[in-house]
Amino acid sequence: MAKAKDVRHQVILECTEAPGTSRYSTTKNRRNTTQRLELKKYNAKLRKHTLHREIK
Repeated sequence: MAKAKDVRHQVILECTEAPGTSRYSTTKNRRNTTQRLELKKYNAKLRKHTLHREIK
């Protein structure tokens, strides 16, 4: 029996304060989370936690 579709989708999170300096990759469930993902992650260049948003 084959799976219909993958529910988990790989996304890339990018820093909003200094774009291009920090990127993280993670997965999200497409059925439960339809909006773009926003998480606070560590930016090594700025040396602090900043808001990271999902990019396409």
